[in-house]
Amino acid sequence: MTVRIKTDGLAKSYRIKHASKATRFSEQLMRFAKNPIAALRGTKETSEEFWAVRDVSFEITDGEVIGVIGRNGAGKSTLLKLLSRITDPTRGRIELNGRVASLLEVGTGFHPELTGRENIFLNGAILGMSRAEIRRKFDEIVDFAEIDRFLDTPVKRYSSGMYVRLAFAVAAHLEPEILIVDEVLAVGDAQFQKKCIGKMNSVAEGGRTVLFVSHQMGAVSQLCTRCLYMKSGELVADGETQEIIETYLSDGTGETRVLNRSRKDAGSTTPVWIKNLSTRNEASQPISSFAHDEKIVMEMDFESTAPVLPRGLAISICLQDTLNRRVFTDYRIVDRLIATDPYHIKIALPEGIIAPGNYSFIVSLHTFQSEVFDRLERVCEFSVVDNGTRMSMFRAGDTGCLLADCEWSLPESIVKKEAA
Repeated sequence: MTVRIKTDGLAKSYRIKHASKATRFSEQLMRFAKNPIAALRGTKETSEEFWAVRDVSFEITDGEVIGVIGRNGAGKSTLLKLLSRITDPTRGRIELNGRVASLLEVGTGFHPELTGRENIFLNGAILGMSRAEIRRKFDEIVDFAEIDRFLDTPVKRYSSGMYVRLAFAVAAHLEPEILIVDEVLAVGDAQFQKKCIGKMNSVAEGGRTVLFVSHQMGAVSQLCTRCLYMKSGELVADGETQEIIETYLSDGTGETRVLNRSRKDAGSTTPVWIKNLSTRNEASQPISSFAHDEKIVMEMDFESTAPVLPRGLAISICLQDTLNRRVFTDYRIVDRLIATDPYHIKIALPEGIIAPGNYSFIVSLHTFQSEVFDRLERVCEFSVVDNGTRMSMFRAGDTGCLLADCEWSLPESIVKKEAA
């Protein structure tokens, strides 16, 4: 097999500047002599070295579809810019065998004053293709992008979705040996994303190499056979897709939000208050990122100064999305409080019903007549990520927040038979 991409000790650093106030008079005089303008502003500049990518080494052969995953700031986009030769590495080597087409940001490689038609020919020329080759693929590109009505309009008037449709169509159809696609596909609608994934599959089946960065684990699981997991600029795992996705999803301990409160936070007169809150997995590890088919557990500690509450105590939770829309509410009634230590309770949300997206809780301690003792809003923020379940073809915006697993009764004549 031909090695299409090889990196050895690849690294990229940037110099980050900071400004701070000058304190001593002698410092100010020295700075005025060196840089009068900065001195008049009353600040001094310091800088630090930041490694966006550090010592990354891997090989990719022809026909492989590789996913690159990791949290924001992990170095994924910087890595793709290095491979696309948009920026130079600080150290290390990159070996590329074949033409590279990349789709990294909306509008990358397009001239805003030129029309869609002109930009197709411009991009083809940049890839080293002849005018005849571009003409041969021209109709396919336009059909795929679905922008034929606006083909002779300057692309500066395109919406971000139109930009992406045309840019992907150009990158995928002009027969590069290496196709590099960043998260930019998220700009497109669900139908177009499905088309893109299908096209990338056919590109790979044709023996070409695809490098795909995405936060949508369903798309990565569906498309890629191998994954690179990046964290803090380093390549921490490289292997089979499902295994790497599970490693990525379970590696959320450092980002979880555990809420710790004192009596004073809730108000000194309340007889009962919430002390601790956190979201955890089934192993009781505090995390804030869950797979779609993983059980989400909220753990809560609350304290009480009253052994008996005359009107009883209701403990309620409400799950809400990022637009503060309520997904569901659940509660339990407690008649008597007898413990001297904090009460510890666990609330497990069923796995597989919450659509991928970002969520938080409203948690309340109150009477059944709605007299509120303690209430917290937008706490324990967490995300649900599609890890390649049967719901991968849907997006949260298309399905709602809950994914029901209903009982279906279908005529035998239309039921797909399983292979023997």
